[in-house]
Amino acid sequence: MKLTDLKKFKEKGEKITCLTAYDASFAKLFDTCEVDMILVGDSLGNVIKGDENTLNVTMEDMLYHTRAVAKSVQKSLLIADMPYQSYTNAAQTLENAKRLMDAGAQMVKFEGGAEHEASFKILQANQIPVCGHLGLQPQSVIEMGGYKVQGKDELGAKRILEDAKLLESWGVEAIVLECVPAELARRVSQSIAIPTIGIGAGIDCDGQVLVSYDMLGINTGYLPKFVKNFLSGHDSIESGVKNYIDSVKNQTFPDNTHSY
Repeated sequence: MKLTDLKKFKEKGEKITCLTAYDASFAKLFDTCEVDMILVGDSLGNVIKGDENTLNVTMEDMLYHTRAVAKSVQKSLLIADMPYQSYTNAAQTLENAKRLMDAGAQMVKFEGGAEHEASFKILQANQIPVCGHLGLQPQSVIEMGGYKVQGKDELGAKRILEDAKLLESWGVEAIVLECVPAELARRVSQSIAIPTIGIGAGIDCDGQVLVSYDMLGINTGYLPKFVKNFLSGHDSIESGVKNYIDSVKNQTFPDNTHSY
């Protein structure tokens, strides 16, 4: 998948599939299965490092895992998360984004909206592709009072919608919407020309992303409502991955039981 394909997927109504990968082996499997996008997620803090959240993930962690994943990816669009406090000002954002791109990423992702205007704009000015992230922002989990659905009230919903439009105007190529009501995600998706990638945001997003460990039923604790084990009933990881891809493309996932 090429960067230029993103809007084409949205225009023709084909759902975009995305999974996280943190190593060369899983990345190669997902790429072979033709997952549209692979995200080197800062969720590695939870699933690789065993932390309670993503706040201890460093730039060195992200560079290490991005390099490993990039060695195996040939067809999927490779996105890398910018970790906590790696984009506190424009100059720092540009420096760290360049490092991730040099490590093999084709796009960087970071959380937040209007408060990061300078960071979004400097990457736009330097032709570095960006994926936004609105709704529940794991790097702000303490400020948000835990892993809670965002945008349930009118003020919160308005802010997410306004931020999405701002991000689009600043050249952002796609936006992850995490843990927002399905109706709000539908409104956001219809209000912008760039794709939305949902995780716990309902069926009307332009694509879906899951942490690969969750998708395969590998977890060490609390499971969010939006998680589904796609390996269940299948005899190989490859067939489980293909089950996930088919379910997203055929719009049978997420259903109401996996949405808010």
